[in-house]
Amino acid sequence: MDLDALGLAAQAELLALGELSATELVERSLERIAHLEGLGAFRVVRAEAARAEAAEADRRLAAGERLPLLGVPIAIKDDTDLAGETTPFAVPGDHRPKERDTEHVRRLRAAGAVIIGKTTTCELGQWPFSESPGFGSARNPWNPDHTPGGSSGGSAAAVAAGMVPAAVGSDGAGSIRIPAAWTGLVGIKPQRGRVSAYPLRDPFYGLTVWGPLARSVGDAALLLDALCGSHPEDVHRLDPPVGSFARAARRDPGRLRIAVSFRTAFGVPDTVDPEIVRAVERIARRLTELGHKVFPADPDYGPVALGLVARGPAGVADWLDSLPGARPEPRTETEAKVGRVLSRRLLPLARRLDPMLRRRAGRIFQIADVVLTPTTARLPFRVGAYEGAGWYRTQSAAAAACPYAWPWNVLGWPAVNVPAGFSSSGLPIGAQLLGHDSDEALLISLAAQLETVEGWHERRPPLSTPQAA
Repeated sequence: MDLDALGLAAQAELLALGELSATELVERSLERIAHLEGLGAFRVVRAEAARAEAAEADRRLAAGERLPLLGVPIAIKDDTDLAGETTPFAVPGDHRPKERDTEHVRRLRAAGAVIIGKTTTCELGQWPFSESPGFGSARNPWNPDHTPGGSSGGSAAAVAAGMVPAAVGSDGAGSIRIPAAWTGLVGIKPQRGRVSAYPLRDPFYGLTVWGPLARSVGDAALLLDALCGSHPEDVHRLDPPVGSFARAARRDPGRLRIAVSFRTAFGVPDTVDPEIVRAVERIARRLTELGHKVFPADPDYGPVALGLVARGPAGVADWLDSLPGARPEPRTETEAKVGRVLSRRLLPLARRLDPMLRRRAGRIFQIADVVLTPTTARLPFRVGAYEGAGWYRTQSAAAAACPYAWPWNVLGWPAVNVPAGFSSSGLPIGAQLLGHDSDEALLISLAAQLETVEGWHERRPPLSTPQAA
């Protein structure tokens, strides 16, 4: 049996049937992580703790206990608290192990998951790559000379390389969807408030949400079911979904109206890679073949950029100020200064504008059920392309490469990256399905239907073991 090829749902089912043990799965995951260590996917691997959790899961399974993820290895991003481990978020400092799990990690454990380790990211999640001077670089399993994206790039690399069947990432300006696009995965950014990050009550002032990365829509939906739920002290709280997201992945979406847009919040950029344009247009044709009404139309974004400028740097400043003895890169310190001087002052105005922004952008849903866009405007950077670069150069590169994802973070609505094919050089390309308020189930149903004809869940990268940078 090829354990590396088994997805999340398949692993969980075989565990429940007694055809696999959690110990087997965890040992194979640890072997794979060690063999592909050069990809830099993990900041920390909990080998002994994971083995102990797997043994306990096997005892529970033998006793007849059944939970959705009992015994399945999962990775989490290194911006997430895990009891007994530090949360540096790629910034060197005087970090101490956390005493408690983040709320969604508690929910993962309640579903039976084994937390195999914490994955590599960039400093405070700012960039579309997962590299930092203090904690190394994650590399793309499709071509290790290139980044898997960011800031959830370590999680994406771990899933794409078959180290784990699924992983958790966070998305404050595309940080789940960008690495999903650049590694050929499904990545779901849920509705704001769907997944709790308590003790963070309002992470990055509502920009950032946590969600799944997986090879298939069904696996991503199953993981989202385990993650979702609010904490009483969260600023943004939602009622539980009416039905499970895993069930939505098995449901026909019906005939939908799908608007195709290449416009960004700043107009139509002239820097979108032609191969990305062709890939998104091909996905649009696929959707037409599936019976959907597909047509060009653009959301009216209005001054949505203010919501990002106010929240993003202020969130970086807050997080950096909370880290004892923090020693960040100069560009991170510059971002924090922007947050302290400018962004915090803009927050009240940004919050007042939120209802207007949602009304303006939401008008697209009077004529469409879903919006299809590129996930990124460019193909993955080479690893180290912006090593040592200043704040302005890095920020400009990020804005040019990834202009499509962040507006939906400001609006708070759900979005799903789906694989859209490959460039002529063999690098993955992603397309983005954008939904209205709390429309995760609809996006998941549509993505699953598309997966049946695209078959992206069957593709695997040509794995190698590159030398660490």
